[in-house]
Amino acid sequence: MAKYFDVHPENPQPRSIAQIADAIRSEALIAYPTDSCYALGCRLGSRDGMDRIRSIRRLDDRHHFTLMCRDFAQLGQFVRVDNDVFRAVKASTPGSYTFILPATREVPRKLMHPKKKTVGVRIPDHVVTQALLAELGEPLLSSTLLLPDEEEPLTQGWEIKDRLDHALDAVVDSGECGTEPTTVVDFSGGEAEIVRRGAGDTSRFE
Repeated sequence: MAKYFDVHPENPQPRSIAQIADAIRSEALIAYPTDSCYALGCRLGSRDGMDRIRSIRRLDDRHHFTLMCRDFAQLGQFVRVDNDVFRAVKASTPGSYTFILPATREVPRKLMHPKKKTVGVRIPDHVVTQALLAELGEPLLSSTLLLPDEEEPLTQGWEIKDRLDHALDAVVDSGECGTEPTTVVDFSGGEAEIVRRGAGDTSRFE
């Protein structure tokens, strides 16, 4: 049964944030709100968490997981960003964008795309997620909470608790969050390629 955390959207309770971070460090799989929509998240090195995300979403090994980063400095530890890409990514963060970039050695091999050696990264514009990332001290391994055969992601904490109670360890609810997944931009080839159109404005990459 998943533990339910009711977190204030503007002033997250430090005790709750600390409890959630401790749970993640102990291999918990959580559902949490972002500025785009709900996501599934676990510790960066958690093989069990990654396998559980794949099971819930029925993903294959070509799926790009996302490293949810606190800021640009943290993002830069996990992906290689040349000058032109740096400017484009910097101008779009924090926000509802996921960027696919070449991974550094800091990224576990199991997380990388098996052929391209890339990984997704993003910096969310969400108070609760930012508080959690600050407390955690490292990126959160994430994937959009989009269930198989469903076109829309889940956006209500109570519904997630109801439907995935058996599959999750915790659900973080801070009221309204985004209802649309991020825009995904692949920069791994040097030029911007829009992989998915979502909440972020795509005009700057076209």
